[in-house]
Amino acid sequence: MEAHRHQPTRRGLLRSGAGLGAAALGLTAASATAAQAAGTTGEAVSTAYPTTHWIPASSSNYTVSNRPTTYTINTIVIHVTQETFQDAMRIFKDPAKQVSTHYMVASADGYIGQFVREKDIAWHAGNWSYNTHSIGIEHEGWVDQPEYFTDALYNSSAQLTAAICTRYKIPRTRTHIIGHVEVPGATHTDPGPYWDWDRYMALVNAY
Repeated sequence: MEAHRHQPTRRGLLRSGAGLGAAALGLTAASATAAQAAGTTGEAVSTAYPTTHWIPASSSNYTVSNRPTTYTINTIVIHVTQETFQDAMRIFKDPAKQVSTHYMVASADGYIGQFVREKDIAWHAGNWSYNTHSIGIEHEGWVDQPEYFTDALYNSSAQLTAAICTRYKIPRTRTHIIGHVEVPGATHTDPGPYWDWDRYMALVNAY
């Protein structure tokens, strides 16, 4: 069976841990441009991506592709890690875990790590069809601890989502920007009842 057919339970992999901001990580990964984010070069970009930092996931945890040529990108899936940034990062880099995301946003300061190029298929949604057509954005925190959903986290994530929407002409609506819980067949509740969708969508549309 092909590796991308494995659908592990992310909630089981992203176990609870202690909160920690990404500013304390000491990461030295390079900042990414919009073309780097997509895994392309020489491409015109009509909106500014926020600063992102390249922290590659294990190549065993995603599928190499050439999106949007191979698959259209029409959805952004919002996740909450149920884990600290550091521990989730270790999971995405572990070849045995079979799980990844395109981006992860830190609670304390809005730091954004990129783990999979947009052209490639991250294993984040638990639904292969949704994986092929979506970008996954993880957010450091827990669904029942709203204090993790800081101004910095909302602002960085909304700017990132707005840039992705502009790049791929994705409508900035809740039909196309969804929670993991809304993926068909989802067994997850993230981003949970404390995620402020009205605030988030207003920020996305303001950029």
